[in-house]
Amino acid sequence: FIDELDALGRARGAGPIVGGNDEREQTLNQLLAEMDGFDPSDGLVLLAATNRPEILDPALLRAGRFDRQILVDRPDRIGRAQILKVHLRKVTLSQNVKPEQVAALTTGFTGADLANLVNEAALLATRRRSNKVEMDDFTRAIERILAGLEKRNRLLNKKEREIVAYHEMGHAIVSLSLPGSDVIHKVSIIPRGIGALGYTIQRPTEDRFLMTQAELENKISVLLGGRAAETLIFGHISTGAADDLAKAT
Repeated sequence: FIDELDALGRARGAGPIVGGNDEREQTLNQLLAEMDGFDPSDGLVLLAATNRPEILDPALLRAGRFDRQILVDRPDRIGRAQILKVHLRKVTLSQNVKPEQVAALTTGFTGADLANLVNEAALLATRRRSNKVEMDDFTRAIERILAGLEKRNRLLNKKEREIVAYHEMGHAIVSLSLPGSDVIHKVSIIPRGIGALGYTIQRPTEDRFLMTQAELENKISVLLGGRAAETLIFGHISTGAADDLAKAT
């Protein structure tokens, strides 16, 4: 098994050094030669993993080499519930915690994200000196992963708090007004993460694989709702919408 195959299997001639003296290129040539020279009676199976299949050398993907590609995508709701059941064996759960409920709240999470979520929830339960992990711990752990750590010691002045409050309510009101928007999970003006002075968390209720033009336009409208609220209430805008503008773009 070769992990991170792109580290040695990058397409030849694509890097800064073009020619036969690049050490990585020699390793790749040796690998290609060895893979062509296996005795079929040896019963050897070679596996590799990469997050960047598009940069691999075409010779690696020819028949008889790495010719079968298996996509390991983000799990769907049923898959997330099954992954959670594996990780939840390590912690003592309250009776109100159902893996299916947690799976519904974690759309888009990978297996590693779910393992991290269980650890975060267990840490939160430990901090409040509980011997069981409650559903509330998972909800707060999801917020920590999505929005970052709470910064309760960061004091905003009254004017800034007011701007942040109206900004976040702008997101929420536009979301509630538009059909088909994701459900609002929480609105807060407690700073989190590196730059967020407040946040509105929306979580989809089901897995989605396609989006229509109308849904995308509604998503942009929700992202710009905070900026619009600032303009309506204060007559001017602040730098608070920088992240919203980046996401909308």
